[in-house]
Amino acid sequence: MHDFKKLLVYQKALVFTKIVRQTTTNFPKEELFGLNAQFRRPSDSIVLNIAVGAGNSSKKEFSRLLDIVIRSGFECVGCLDIALENNFITTKGYEEILARVHEITAMLYGLKKKL
Repeated sequence: MHDFKKLLVYQKALVFTKIVRQTTTNFPKEELFGLNAQFRRPSDSIVLNIAVGAGNSSKKEFSRLLDIVIRSGFECVGCLDIALENNFITTKGYEEILARVHEITAMLYGLKKKL
């Protein structure tokens, strides 16, 4: 078992989920079961699938789960684009969160490469 809690990418992903929750709280109430929930799911998935992947004894399986985690990062970008297009988020907020997603995704690619 890998000590995933020590991974910097895991720690950054945890902070990211908090930021997504804070951001989506400001979305319109009619988005509670729409974009709000849709954005939270992939952000949570990043954290959860790193943990699940680390629990595997196989590096190949961990690597496969990291592919899923990376796709969750791209899903977050799509959610951000929708939020910006509908004025649920400011351009500054968009850019700040997007930078975090890019950083996490790059770190995930690096971790996958190390496996």
